Amino acid sequence: MQTCSLTDEELWERVTAGDEGAFAEIYNRYWKKLLTVAIHKCGGDIEEAEEIVQDIFVALWSRRTGLELTSSLGKYLAAAVKYRVIKCLARRAIRRRYEAENSHVFSLTDHSTQHWLEFEEVKDRLEALVTALPEKCQLVYRLSRESGYSQKEIAGELGISEKTVEAHLGKALKSLRDGLKLLLGKFSPKIFIPAKG
Repeated sequence: MQTCSLTDEELWERVTAGDEGAFAEIYNRYWKKLLTVAIHKCGGDIEEAEEIVQDIFVALWSRRTGLELTSSLGKYLAAAVKYRVIKCLARRAIRRRYEAENSHVFSLTDHSTQHWLEFEEVKDRLEALVTALPEKCQLVYRLSRESGYSQKEIAGELGISEKTVEAHLGKALKSLRDGLKLLLGKFSPKIFIPAKG
């Protein structure tokens, strides 16, 4: 039977068994639709949208044996685009924020190289810790701390309860504080991850 005549469910079953032809068929069915959505959500940035779609399919293939789809393949891919676009926009926001902060740092009278290196080390360590968080936990943290979303807005955006958002944030902050404790101890006992007012 040709793969083009198979349903998504049948194709996915073959993909989990390592069938590259079935995976190619899934790619052909969905890549244009996903790319269109990604381009629209990324504000017309085609290169960024292409990277998002490519990453989704690479992740789909690499996770094929352990991934259990709880909804249709189409819904899973649509959600994957949404999450990755949000991550992408969060990264943009943090880049803009650091650029603004860095220009301020360089305008200070004290141009201490040591202080600047310490700031960079903390920033890099924090980013590594955030990236290591579970996907949903990381997404909630980035939307809250990097994109400035309220807990209510995050709940609406991700289709989860505010209580779940609060739980994810609590877990993320505890993990980040624990991870930064040793590093921050070298610099100043006063440094901490600020709570959002």
